[in-house]
Amino acid sequence: MSTAQIVLLLAGVGAALWVLHWVGQMLTKVLEALAAVAVVFVTAWLLVKGAWWVGRRIVRHWRTSTTTVAVLAWCHWLGWLSLLGTLTVVVTGLGCWRWLDRESFESWAGGRIRAWWMRWAVYAPRMPGWLRACGLTVADRGQPVTVQVSPFRRSAVQPKVRPRRDQSPRVVGVRSGGSWDEVRVRLVPGQTPEDFDEAARALAVARGVRRCQVRELAPDLVSVDFQRRDRLADVVACTPLAELAAVAGTQLDLRRVWSGRTEYGTDWHQPLAGGHTLTAGATGAGKNSVGWAPIVSLAPAIRDGLVRVSAIDPKGMELAYGRGIFHRYAVGSRDALALLDDLIAGMESRKAEFAGRLRTVPITPEHPLELLEFDEIGALVRYVGDRKTREAIVERVALLTTQGRALGYTVRGYVQEPTKDTVPVRELFPRRICLRVASKSHVGMVLGEHAYDRGAWANRIGEHEAGVGYLFGEGIREPLRVRAAWVPDETIKELEAFVTTPAASAVPPVSPWALPAPVPAPRPAGGWS
Repeated sequence: MSTAQIVLLLAGVGAALWVLHWVGQMLTKVLEALAAVAVVFVTAWLLVKGAWWVGRRIVRHWRTSTTTVAVLAWCHWLGWLSLLGTLTVVVTGLGCWRWLDRESFESWAGGRIRAWWMRWAVYAPRMPGWLRACGLTVADRGQPVTVQVSPFRRSAVQPKVRPRRDQSPRVVGVRSGGSWDEVRVRLVPGQTPEDFDEAARALAVARGVRRCQVRELAPDLVSVDFQRRDRLADVVACTPLAELAAVAGTQLDLRRVWSGRTEYGTDWHQPLAGGHTLTAGATGAGKNSVGWAPIVSLAPAIRDGLVRVSAIDPKGMELAYGRGIFHRYAVGSRDALALLDDLIAGMESRKAEFAGRLRTVPITPEHPLELLEFDEIGALVRYVGDRKTREAIVERVALLTTQGRALGYTVRGYVQEPTKDTVPVRELFPRRICLRVASKSHVGMVLGEHAYDRGAWANRIGEHEAGVGYLFGEGIREPLRVRAAWVPDETIKELEAFVTTPAASAVPPVSPWALPAPVPAPRPAGGWS
Protein backbone atom coordinates (compact mmCIF):
# COMPACT_ATOMS: atom_id res chain seq x y z
CA MET A 1 0.00 0.00 0.00
CA SER A 2 1.42 3.39 -1.02
CA THR A 3 1.71 6.44 1.14
CA ALA A 4 -1.12 8.23 -0.72
CA GLN A 5 -3.46 5.34 -0.12
CA ILE A 6 -2.61 5.31 3.59
CA VAL A 7 -3.31 9.04 3.84
CA LEU A 8 -6.66 8.64 2.06
CA LEU A 9 -7.60 5.73 4.33
CA LEU A 10 -6.77 7.70 7.44
CA ALA A 11 -8.70 10.68 6.12
CA GLY A 12 -11.73 8.47 5.43
CA VAL A 13 -11.59 6.94 8.89
CA GLY A 14 -11.30 10.38 10.44
CA ALA A 15 -14.25 11.65 8.45
CA ALA A 16 -16.31 8.60 9.48
CA LEU A 17 -15.43 9.12 13.12
CA TRP A 18 -16.39 12.78 12.87
CA VAL A 19 -19.73 11.87 11.32
CA LEU A 20 -20.36 9.28 13.99
CA HIS A 21 -19.46 11.81 16.66
CA TRP A 22 -21.86 14.33 15.17
CA VAL A 23 -24.62 11.77 14.88
CA GLY A 24 -23.99 10.74 18.48
CA GLN A 25 -24.26 14.34 19.65
CA MET A 26 -27.50 14.78 17.74
CA LEU A 27 -28.93 11.54 19.12
CA THR A 28 -27.88 12.59 22.62
CA LYS A 29 -29.68 15.91 22.26
CA VAL A 30 -32.77 14.19 20.83
CA LEU A 31 -32.79 11.60 23.62
CA GLU A 32 -32.29 14.29 26.24
CA ALA A 33 -35.22 16.20 24.78
CA LEU A 34 -37.35 13.09 24.66
CA ALA A 35 -36.35 12.22 28.21
CA ALA A 36 -37.28 15.71 29.36
CA VAL A 37 -40.61 15.46 27.57
CA ALA A 38 -41.19 12.00 29.04
CA VAL A 39 -40.35 13.23 32.53
CA VAL A 40 -42.74 16.14 32.10
CA PHE A 41 -45.54 13.95 30.77
CA VAL A 42 -45.00 11.20 33.37
CA THR A 43 -44.92 13.79 36.14
CA ALA A 44 -48.06 15.41 34.80
CA TRP A 45 -49.73 12.00 34.48
CA LEU A 46 -48.82 11.09 38.05
CA LEU A 47 -50.02 14.45 39.30
CA VAL A 48 -53.31 14.10 37.44
CA LYS A 49 -53.73 10.52 38.63
CA GLY A 50 -52.87 11.50 42.20
CA ALA A 51 -55.27 14.44 42.05
CA TRP A 52 -57.99 12.15 40.67
CA TRP A 53 -57.32 9.58 43.42
CA VAL A 54 -57.37 12.22 46.14
CA GLY A 55 -60.49 13.80 44.66
CA ARG A 56 -62.30 10.46 44.58
CA ARG A 57 -61.36 9.81 48.20
CA ILE A 58 -62.51 13.29 49.22
CA VAL A 59 -65.85 12.89 47.45
CA ARG A 60 -66.38 9.29 48.55
CA HIS A 61 -65.46 10.02 52.17
CA TRP A 62 -66.68 13.57 52.32
CA ARG A 63 -67.48 13.44 56.02
CA THR A 64 -63.94 12.45 56.96
CA SER A 65 -62.46 14.94 54.48
CA THR A 66 -64.61 17.80 55.75
CA THR A 67 -63.76 16.97 59.36
CA THR A 68 -60.02 16.84 58.60
CA VAL A 69 -60.07 20.19 56.78
CA ALA A 70 -62.09 21.77 59.58
CA VAL A 71 -59.68 20.50 62.24
CA LEU A 72 -56.61 21.74 60.34
CA ALA A 73 -58.20 25.12 59.70
CA TRP A 74 -59.21 25.43 63.35
CA CYS A 75 -55.71 24.59 64.57
CA HIS A 76 -54.18 27.09 62.11
CA TRP A 77 -56.47 30.03 62.90
CA LEU A 78 -57.56 29.46 66.51
CA GLY A 79 -54.96 27.09 67.96
CA TRP A 80 -55.15 23.58 69.27
CA LEU A 81 -56.06 24.56 72.83
CA SER A 82 -59.38 26.04 71.73
CA LEU A 83 -60.00 22.94 69.64
CA LEU A 84 -59.33 20.71 72.66
CA GLY A 85 -61.69 22.76 74.81
CA THR A 86 -64.43 22.67 72.18
CA LEU A 87 -64.09 18.92 71.74
CA THR A 88 -64.35 18.46 75.51
CA VAL A 89 -67.56 20.47 75.60
CA VAL A 90 -69.01 18.56 72.62
CA VAL A 91 -68.14 15.14 74.06
CA THR A 92 -69.60 16.12 77.42
CA GLY A 93 -72.76 17.36 75.75
CA LEU A 94 -73.14 14.14 73.74
CA GLY A 95 -72.62 12.08 76.88
CA CYS A 96 -75.29 14.03 78.75
CA TRP A 97 -77.66 13.73 75.78
CA ARG A 98 -77.15 9.95 75.68
CA TRP A 99 -77.73 9.70 79.42
CA LEU A 100 -80.92 11.82 79.38
CA ASP A 101 -82.55 10.53 76.18
CA ARG A 102 -80.80 7.53 74.70
CA GLU A 103 -83.45 6.88 72.06
CA SER A 104 -83.18 10.31 70.42
CA PHE A 105 -79.39 10.22 70.79
CA GLU A 106 -79.21 6.92 68.90
CA SER A 107 -81.53 8.24 66.18
CA TRP A 108 -79.70 11.52 65.54
CA ALA A 109 -76.07 11.09 66.59
CA GLY A 110 -75.14 7.74 68.15
CA GLY A 111 -75.71 5.61 65.07
CA ARG A 112 -73.75 7.95 62.78
CA ILE A 113 -70.81 8.24 65.16
CA ARG A 114 -70.69 4.49 65.74
CA ALA A 115 -70.99 3.75 62.01
CA TRP A 116 -68.07 6.08 61.21
CA TRP A 117 -65.92 4.53 63.93
CA MET A 118 -66.82 0.92 63.06
CA ARG A 119 -66.08 1.48 59.39
CA TRP A 120 -62.59 2.86 59.83
CA ALA A 121 -61.56 0.99 62.98
CA VAL A 122 -63.06 -2.44 62.25
CA TYR A 123 -64.50 -3.13 58.82
CA ALA A 124 -62.21 -1.18 56.47
CA PRO A 125 -58.99 -2.79 57.79
CA ARG A 126 -60.36 -6.25 58.68
CA MET A 127 -63.17 -7.01 56.25
CA PRO A 128 -60.85 -7.75 53.27
CA GLY A 129 -59.04 -10.35 55.35
CA TRP A 130 -62.30 -11.93 56.47
CA LEU A 131 -63.52 -12.13 52.89
CA ARG A 132 -60.28 -13.80 51.74
CA ALA A 133 -60.43 -16.28 54.63
CA CYS A 134 -64.04 -17.15 53.77
CA GLY A 135 -63.24 -17.66 50.07
CA LEU A 136 -65.12 -14.59 48.89
CA THR A 137 -62.51 -13.34 46.45
CA VAL A 138 -62.09 -14.17 42.77
CA ALA A 139 -58.68 -15.71 42.14
CA ASP A 140 -56.88 -16.11 38.82
CA ARG A 141 -57.25 -19.59 37.42
CA GLY A 142 -54.43 -21.54 35.88
CA GLN A 143 -51.67 -20.34 38.23
CA PRO A 144 -48.29 -21.94 37.55
CA VAL A 145 -47.37 -24.86 39.76
CA THR A 146 -43.81 -25.34 41.01
CA VAL A 147 -42.64 -28.92 41.43
CA GLN A 148 -40.12 -29.35 44.26
CA VAL A 149 -37.95 -32.47 43.93
CA SER A 150 -35.88 -33.89 46.80
CA PRO A 151 -34.16 -37.23 47.31
CA PHE A 152 -37.15 -38.38 49.36
CA ARG A 153 -40.21 -37.03 47.58
CA ARG A 154 -41.61 -34.82 44.89
CA SER A 155 -44.30 -32.25 45.74
CA ALA A 156 -46.23 -29.66 43.78
CA VAL A 157 -46.45 -26.17 45.29
CA GLN A 158 -48.77 -23.46 44.02
CA PRO A 159 -47.56 -20.00 44.95
CA LYS A 160 -49.87 -17.83 47.05
CA VAL A 161 -50.98 -14.86 45.04
CA ARG A 162 -52.57 -11.89 46.79
CA PRO A 163 -55.85 -10.98 45.03
CA ARG A 164 -55.79 -7.80 43.02
CA ARG A 165 -58.07 -4.90 43.81
CA ASP A 166 -60.55 -5.91 41.13
CA GLN A 167 -60.70 -9.43 42.59
CA SER A 168 -61.75 -8.46 46.13
CA PRO A 169 -65.19 -7.13 47.14
CA ARG A 170 -65.06 -3.58 48.49
CA VAL A 171 -66.76 -2.09 51.55
CA VAL A 172 -68.78 0.90 50.34
CA GLY A 173 -70.65 1.87 53.50
CA VAL A 174 -71.48 0.97 57.09
CA ARG A 175 -74.64 1.62 59.09
CA SER A 176 -74.75 0.87 62.79
CA GLY A 177 -77.78 0.51 65.02
CA GLY A 178 -78.27 -0.39 68.64
CA SER A 179 -77.67 -4.09 68.03
CA TRP A 180 -76.75 -4.56 64.34
CA ASP A 181 -74.02 -3.41 61.95
CA GLU A 182 -74.97 -3.29 58.27
CA VAL A 183 -71.88 -3.48 56.04
CA ARG A 184 -72.59 -2.78 52.36
CA VAL A 185 -70.20 -4.69 50.10
CA ARG A 186 -69.74 -4.22 46.35
CA LEU A 187 -69.33 -7.52 44.51
CA VAL A 188 -66.74 -8.12 41.79
CA PRO A 189 -67.30 -9.90 38.46
CA GLY A 190 -67.60 -13.62 39.00
CA GLN A 191 -69.50 -13.38 42.29
CA THR A 192 -73.18 -13.73 43.18
CA PRO A 193 -75.11 -12.83 46.35
CA GLU A 194 -75.62 -16.57 46.90
CA ASP A 195 -71.84 -16.89 47.49
CA PHE A 196 -72.23 -14.61 50.51
CA ASP A 197 -75.33 -16.50 51.69
CA GLU A 198 -73.34 -19.72 51.88
CA ALA A 199 -70.52 -17.99 53.77
CA ALA A 200 -72.76 -16.28 56.36
CA ARG A 201 -71.84 -18.74 59.12
CA ALA A 202 -68.12 -18.35 58.43
CA LEU A 203 -68.46 -14.54 58.39
CA ALA A 204 -70.18 -14.65 61.78
CA VAL A 205 -67.29 -16.67 63.19
CA ALA A 206 -64.74 -14.29 61.65
CA ARG A 207 -66.51 -11.27 63.17
CA GLY A 208 -66.98 -13.02 66.50
CA VAL A 209 -70.77 -12.71 66.66
CA ARG A 210 -73.57 -15.24 66.99
CA ARG A 211 -75.56 -14.18 63.96
CA CYS A 212 -74.84 -12.89 60.46
CA GLN A 213 -77.38 -12.28 57.71
CA VAL A 214 -76.86 -11.35 54.06
CA ARG A 215 -79.37 -9.17 52.20
CA GLU A 216 -79.31 -8.47 48.47
CA LEU A 217 -79.64 -4.72 47.82
CA ALA A 218 -78.76 -4.76 44.10
CA PRO A 219 -77.38 -7.29 41.61
CA ASP A 220 -73.81 -6.30 42.58
CA LEU A 221 -74.42 -4.99 46.13
CA VAL A 222 -75.14 -6.93 49.32
CA SER A 223 -75.51 -5.94 52.94
CA VAL A 224 -73.66 -8.19 55.39
CA ASP A 225 -75.43 -7.66 58.72
CA PHE A 226 -73.66 -8.56 61.97
CA GLN A 227 -75.62 -8.82 65.22
CA ARG A 228 -73.56 -7.32 68.04
CA ARG A 229 -76.17 -7.66 70.78
CA ASP A 230 -79.11 -10.05 71.19
CA ARG A 231 -82.27 -8.05 71.89
CA LEU A 232 -84.30 -11.24 72.35
CA ALA A 233 -82.33 -12.59 75.30
CA ASP A 234 -84.96 -11.49 77.82
CA VAL A 235 -88.51 -12.80 78.12
CA VAL A 236 -91.14 -10.61 76.43
CA ALA A 237 -94.27 -9.97 78.51
CA CYS A 238 -97.68 -10.15 76.87
CA THR A 239 -100.04 -7.21 76.53
CA PRO A 240 -101.55 -6.31 79.94
CA LEU A 241 -105.29 -6.93 79.82
CA ALA A 242 -105.85 -3.90 82.02
CA GLU A 243 -104.72 -1.71 79.14
CA LEU A 244 -107.26 -3.34 76.79
CA ALA A 245 -110.35 -2.98 79.01
CA ALA A 246 -111.32 0.38 77.52
CA VAL A 247 -110.32 -0.50 73.93
CA ALA A 248 -113.08 -1.17 71.43
CA GLY A 249 -112.72 -4.14 69.12
CA THR A 250 -113.16 -1.91 66.08
CA GLN A 251 -109.99 -0.04 67.04
CA LEU A 252 -107.82 -3.10 66.46
CA ASP A 253 -106.15 -3.73 63.11
CA LEU A 254 -106.57 -7.44 62.45
CA ARG A 255 -103.74 -7.27 59.91
CA ARG A 256 -101.31 -5.96 62.55
CA VAL A 257 -101.82 -7.86 65.80
CA TRP A 258 -99.08 -7.39 68.38
CA SER A 259 -97.35 -10.70 69.15
CA GLY A 260 -93.90 -9.93 70.58
CA ARG A 261 -90.59 -8.37 69.62
CA THR A 262 -88.17 -8.63 66.68
CA GLU A 263 -84.41 -8.94 66.73
CA TYR A 264 -84.17 -5.21 65.88
CA GLY A 265 -85.95 -4.23 69.11
CA THR A 266 -89.20 -3.31 67.34
CA ASP A 267 -92.71 -4.66 67.91
CA TRP A 268 -93.67 -7.80 66.06
CA HIS A 269 -97.15 -7.73 64.51
CA GLN A 270 -98.83 -10.73 62.92
CA PRO A 271 -101.51 -10.41 60.22
CA LEU A 272 -104.34 -12.65 61.41
CA ALA A 273 -106.79 -11.54 58.73
CA GLY A 274 -105.98 -12.38 55.14
CA GLY A 275 -103.55 -15.27 55.49
CA HIS A 276 -102.70 -18.56 57.18
CA THR A 277 -99.69 -19.39 59.35
CA LEU A 278 -97.85 -22.64 60.05
CA THR A 279 -95.63 -22.79 63.14
CA ALA A 280 -93.12 -25.60 63.59
CA GLY A 281 -91.06 -26.31 66.66
CA ALA A 282 -89.86 -29.07 68.94
CA THR A 283 -91.38 -29.77 72.33
CA GLY A 284 -90.82 -26.78 74.61
CA ALA A 285 -89.87 -24.46 71.74
CA GLY A 286 -92.66 -21.98 72.56
CA LYS A 287 -95.52 -22.81 70.23
CA ASN A 288 -97.95 -21.88 73.01
CA SER A 289 -96.49 -18.38 73.15
CA VAL A 290 -96.88 -17.95 69.39
CA GLY A 291 -100.51 -19.03 69.69
CA TRP A 292 -101.64 -17.25 72.85
CA ALA A 293 -99.84 -13.89 72.49
CA PRO A 294 -101.92 -12.59 69.54
CA ILE A 295 -105.13 -13.99 71.09
CA VAL A 296 -104.49 -11.86 74.18
CA SER A 297 -103.95 -8.83 71.94
CA LEU A 298 -107.27 -9.64 70.21
CA ALA A 299 -109.21 -9.71 73.49
CA PRO A 300 -111.37 -6.61 72.73
CA ALA A 301 -112.27 -7.92 69.26
CA ILE A 302 -113.20 -11.35 70.69
CA ARG A 303 -115.29 -9.70 73.41
CA ASP A 304 -117.12 -7.50 70.88
CA GLY A 305 -117.87 -10.41 68.54
CA LEU A 306 -115.56 -9.31 65.71
CA VAL A 307 -113.38 -12.42 66.07
CA ARG A 308 -114.48 -15.95 66.84
CA VAL A 309 -111.74 -18.37 67.81
CA SER A 310 -112.11 -22.12 67.30
CA ALA A 311 -109.66 -24.71 68.58
CA ILE A 312 -108.66 -28.24 67.68
CA ASP A 313 -106.58 -29.66 70.53
CA PRO A 314 -105.61 -33.32 69.96
CA LYS A 315 -103.75 -33.46 73.29
CA GLY A 316 -106.73 -32.00 75.18
CA MET A 317 -104.41 -29.99 77.44
CA GLU A 318 -102.77 -26.94 75.86
CA LEU A 319 -105.91 -25.14 74.67
CA ALA A 320 -108.35 -26.74 77.11
CA TYR A 321 -106.98 -24.43 79.83
CA GLY A 322 -108.74 -21.55 78.04
CA ARG A 323 -111.81 -23.47 76.92
CA GLY A 324 -114.16 -20.56 77.57
CA ILE A 325 -112.37 -18.39 74.99
CA PHE A 326 -113.19 -20.67 72.05
CA HIS A 327 -116.45 -20.61 70.14
CA ARG A 328 -115.85 -24.18 68.95
CA TYR A 329 -113.60 -26.79 70.55
CA ALA A 330 -112.64 -30.33 69.50
CA VAL A 331 -110.24 -32.96 70.77
CA GLY A 332 -110.77 -36.23 68.88
CA SER A 333 -110.52 -36.76 65.15
CA ARG A 334 -114.29 -37.11 64.61
CA ASP A 335 -115.05 -34.00 66.65
CA ALA A 336 -112.34 -32.15 64.70
CA LEU A 337 -113.92 -33.25 61.43
CA ALA A 338 -117.32 -32.00 62.60
CA LEU A 339 -115.77 -28.67 63.61
CA LEU A 340 -114.12 -28.29 60.22
CA ASP A 341 -117.39 -29.16 58.47
CA ASP A 342 -119.14 -26.43 60.45
CA LEU A 343 -116.50 -23.89 59.42
CA ILE A 344 -116.75 -24.90 55.77
CA ALA A 345 -120.55 -24.64 55.89
CA GLY A 346 -120.23 -21.08 57.20
CA MET A 347 -117.66 -20.31 54.52
CA GLU A 348 -119.96 -21.59 51.79
CA SER A 349 -122.79 -19.51 53.22
CA ARG A 350 -120.68 -16.36 53.03
CA LYS A 351 -119.60 -17.27 49.53
CA ALA A 352 -123.20 -17.52 48.40
CA GLU A 353 -124.10 -14.25 50.13
CA PHE A 354 -121.26 -12.08 48.83
CA ALA A 355 -120.38 -13.68 45.48
CA GLY A 356 -120.49 -11.09 42.72
CA ARG A 357 -120.85 -8.20 45.22
CA LEU A 358 -117.51 -7.97 47.04
CA ARG A 359 -114.03 -9.37 46.55
CA THR A 360 -113.32 -9.48 50.30
CA VAL A 361 -115.89 -10.01 53.05
CA PRO A 362 -115.78 -7.14 55.60
CA ILE A 363 -115.27 -8.13 59.23
CA THR A 364 -118.39 -7.28 61.26
CA PRO A 365 -120.19 -8.82 64.25
CA GLU A 366 -122.54 -10.48 61.73
CA HIS A 367 -119.58 -11.83 59.76
CA PRO A 368 -116.70 -12.11 62.24
CA LEU A 369 -113.18 -13.27 61.52
CA GLU A 370 -113.17 -17.04 62.03
CA LEU A 371 -109.79 -17.93 63.51
CA LEU A 372 -108.95 -21.65 63.77
CA GLU A 373 -106.15 -22.69 66.15
CA PHE A 374 -105.09 -26.19 65.09
CA ASP A 375 -102.61 -27.53 67.66
CA GLU A 376 -100.45 -30.55 66.73
CA ILE A 377 -101.92 -30.65 63.24
CA GLY A 378 -99.72 -33.60 62.38
CA ALA A 379 -101.45 -35.81 64.95
CA LEU A 380 -104.85 -35.73 63.24
CA VAL A 381 -103.65 -35.76 59.63
CA ARG A 382 -101.03 -38.46 60.09
CA TYR A 383 -101.21 -40.54 63.28
CA VAL A 384 -104.63 -40.48 65.03
CA GLY A 385 -107.88 -41.96 63.71
CA ASP A 386 -108.67 -44.09 60.70
CA ARG A 387 -107.34 -43.37 57.23
CA LYS A 388 -110.61 -42.03 55.82
CA THR A 389 -111.03 -39.59 58.69
CA ARG A 390 -107.45 -38.37 58.30
CA GLU A 391 -107.95 -37.84 54.58
CA ALA A 392 -111.20 -35.99 55.22
CA ILE A 393 -109.45 -33.69 57.72
CA VAL A 394 -106.69 -32.97 55.20
CA GLU A 395 -109.32 -32.18 52.58
CA ARG A 396 -111.16 -29.76 54.90
CA VAL A 397 -107.98 -27.97 55.93
CA ALA A 398 -107.02 -27.62 52.27
CA LEU A 399 -110.40 -26.04 51.49
CA LEU A 400 -110.07 -23.56 54.35
CA THR A 401 -106.52 -22.55 53.44
CA THR A 402 -107.23 -22.16 49.73
CA GLN A 403 -110.63 -20.44 49.89
CA GLY A 404 -110.92 -18.86 53.31
CA ARG A 405 -108.66 -15.81 52.92
CA ALA A 406 -111.16 -13.49 51.21
CA LEU A 407 -114.10 -14.90 53.18
CA GLY A 408 -112.72 -14.07 56.63
CA TYR A 409 -111.38 -17.51 57.62
CA THR A 410 -107.85 -17.94 58.98
CA VAL A 411 -106.06 -21.17 59.93
CA ARG A 412 -103.07 -21.25 62.27
CA GLY A 413 -101.45 -24.68 62.51
CA TYR A 414 -98.76 -25.97 64.88
CA VAL A 415 -96.58 -29.03 64.31
CA GLN A 416 -93.47 -30.66 65.75
CA GLU A 417 -92.31 -32.61 62.69
CA PRO A 418 -92.72 -30.43 59.58
CA THR A 419 -92.17 -33.12 56.96
CA LYS A 420 -94.42 -33.38 53.93
CA ASP A 421 -95.68 -36.77 55.10
CA THR A 422 -96.76 -35.30 58.44
CA VAL A 423 -98.33 -32.12 57.03
CA PRO A 424 -99.43 -32.75 53.42
CA VAL A 425 -100.95 -29.23 53.21
CA ARG A 426 -97.75 -27.52 54.36
CA GLU A 427 -97.37 -25.52 51.15
CA LEU A 428 -100.85 -24.01 51.54
CA PHE A 429 -99.68 -21.87 54.49
CA PRO A 430 -98.16 -18.70 53.01
CA ARG A 431 -96.61 -17.57 56.30
CA ARG A 432 -94.22 -19.79 58.24
CA ILE A 433 -92.65 -19.56 61.69
CA CYS A 434 -89.82 -21.91 62.61
CA LEU A 435 -89.03 -22.17 66.31
CA ARG A 436 -86.32 -24.40 67.74
CA VAL A 437 -86.09 -27.61 65.69
CA ALA A 438 -83.90 -30.66 66.04
CA SER A 439 -82.51 -30.83 62.52
CA LYS A 440 -81.07 -28.39 60.01
CA SER A 441 -83.20 -30.00 57.31
CA HIS A 442 -86.38 -28.98 59.19
CA VAL A 443 -85.46 -25.32 58.66
CA GLY A 444 -85.64 -25.77 54.91
CA MET A 445 -88.90 -27.71 55.16
CA VAL A 446 -90.58 -24.84 57.03
CA LEU A 447 -88.99 -21.65 55.67
CA GLY A 448 -87.74 -22.71 52.26
CA GLU A 449 -84.76 -24.33 50.59
CA HIS A 450 -82.15 -21.62 51.20
CA ALA A 451 -83.50 -20.21 54.47
CA TYR A 452 -80.62 -21.65 56.52
CA ASP A 453 -78.03 -20.12 54.20
CA ARG A 454 -79.75 -16.74 54.63
CA GLY A 455 -79.37 -16.85 58.41
CA ALA A 456 -82.37 -18.81 59.74
CA TRP A 457 -80.41 -21.01 62.16
CA ALA A 458 -83.42 -22.39 64.01
CA ASN A 459 -81.64 -25.64 64.88
CA ARG A 460 -79.16 -23.60 66.95
CA ILE A 461 -81.78 -21.93 69.18
CA GLY A 462 -81.19 -22.83 72.83
CA GLU A 463 -83.68 -24.72 74.97
CA HIS A 464 -83.92 -21.71 77.32
CA GLU A 465 -85.08 -19.46 74.44
CA ALA A 466 -88.74 -20.48 74.38
CA GLY A 467 -90.73 -18.44 71.86
CA VAL A 468 -87.69 -17.48 69.75
CA GLY A 469 -87.94 -18.36 66.09
CA TYR A 470 -87.59 -17.23 62.50
CA LEU A 471 -90.40 -15.80 60.41
CA PHE A 472 -90.72 -16.00 56.65
CA GLY A 473 -93.61 -15.39 54.30
CA GLU A 474 -95.53 -12.73 52.39
CA GLY A 475 -93.80 -9.35 52.42
CA ILE A 476 -90.60 -10.67 54.05
CA ARG A 477 -87.58 -11.17 51.78
CA GLU A 478 -85.18 -12.39 54.45
CA PRO A 479 -85.82 -14.57 57.55
CA LEU A 480 -86.73 -12.37 60.53
CA ARG A 481 -85.85 -13.48 64.05
CA VAL A 482 -88.63 -12.86 66.55
CA ARG A 483 -89.67 -13.77 70.09
CA ALA A 484 -93.31 -14.31 70.96
CA ALA A 485 -94.64 -12.82 74.17
CA TRP A 486 -94.96 -15.17 77.13
CA VAL A 487 -98.53 -15.67 78.37
CA PRO A 488 -98.79 -17.09 81.93
CA ASP A 489 -101.63 -19.37 83.01
CA GLU A 490 -103.23 -16.65 85.15
CA THR A 491 -103.52 -14.36 82.12
CA ILE A 492 -105.38 -17.08 80.18
CA LYS A 493 -107.94 -17.36 82.97
CA GLU A 494 -108.27 -13.57 83.07
CA LEU A 495 -108.72 -13.61 79.29
CA GLU A 496 -111.65 -16.02 79.69
CA ALA A 497 -113.37 -13.58 82.03
CA PHE A 498 -112.46 -10.65 79.78
CA VAL A 499 -113.99 -11.99 76.56
CA THR A 500 -117.19 -13.18 78.28
CA THR A 501 -117.83 -9.84 80.04
CA PRO A 502 -119.61 -7.02 78.14
CA ALA A 503 -117.42 -4.02 77.39
CA ALA A 504 -119.49 -1.62 79.51
CA SER A 505 -119.12 -3.72 82.67
CA ALA A 506 -115.64 -5.07 82.06
CA VAL A 507 -113.50 -5.05 85.19
CA PRO A 508 -109.81 -4.38 84.52
CA PRO A 509 -107.96 -7.59 85.35
CA VAL A 510 -104.73 -7.86 87.25
CA SER A 511 -101.74 -6.97 85.09
CA PRO A 512 -99.60 -10.01 84.20
CA TRP A 513 -96.52 -7.85 84.59
CA ALA A 514 -96.61 -8.75 88.30
CA LEU A 515 -96.49 -12.47 87.57
CA PRO A 516 -93.18 -14.33 87.69
CA ALA A 517 -91.65 -14.95 84.29
CA PRO A 518 -89.19 -17.69 83.34
CA VAL A 519 -85.58 -16.59 83.64
CA PRO A 520 -83.33 -17.49 80.68
CA ALA A 521 -80.16 -19.42 81.40
CA PRO A 522 -76.93 -17.37 81.35
CA ARG A 523 -74.90 -17.49 78.17
CA PRO A 524 -71.92 -15.61 76.72
CA ALA A 525 -72.68 -12.38 74.91
CA GLY A 526 -72.55 -12.49 71.12
CA GLY A 527 -70.04 -9.99 69.75
CA TRP A 528 -69.44 -6.66 71.38
CA SER A 529 -71.11 -3.27 71.31
